[in-house]
Amino acid sequence: MYMVCLDLEGVLVPEIWIAFSEASGIPELRRTTRDEPDYDKLMRWRLGILKEHGLGLKEIQETIARIDPLPGAKEFLDELRSCTQAVIISDTFTEFASPLMKKLGWPTLLCNSLEVAGSGEITGFNMRIADSKLSTVKAFQSVGYETIAVGDSYNDLAMIKAGKSGFLFRSTEKIKADYPELPAFETYEELMAGIREAMKQP
Repeated sequence: MYMVCLDLEGVLVPEIWIAFSEASGIPELRRTTRDEPDYDKLMRWRLGILKEHGLGLKEIQETIARIDPLPGAKEFLDELRSCTQAVIISDTFTEFASPLMKKLGWPTLLCNSLEVAGSGEITGFNMRIADSKLSTVKAFQSVGYETIAVGDSYNDLAMIKAGKSGFLFRSTEKIKADYPELPAFETYEELMAGIREAMKQP
């Protein structure tokens, strides 16, 4: 039995923080896990910028409401779920992701949560579990699943390398160069073919 574990941002939907950077006019917020491997450090830095500019959850949710999945993402996900089990494992937050899950047909999402003050200020964040992507993949493996993982960023590498198969999808040239052993795809058609081929392997 297989469980395909997908990253969310950059794989199925645009990067939320890049969209918010453009909407808010704050270029520093373009920094993502493609640039900063330490997620805790990245989030604390983001929260500092939000506080400095007096921005909170409401403003980010207004931007997210205007984001659509990447072209072809829902069709890819529908095809994938017609032939195997699939789950999205993301470092995003429930408070951000719900509108996007609706547009993707409500796939299963495992992610984190925010701490939000009554004023709407985001004061902190709670990670579901340490090393959440790798920990979740290992948990699926412990109950009998072979895992195939797909991601685009530094924080996806552990889950990609831990399973039976793993793929980079629309990743950066640096990550692809640093990890040449990982197959890298640019289209959903290529990715679907790679997943189907991996599921054929003994």
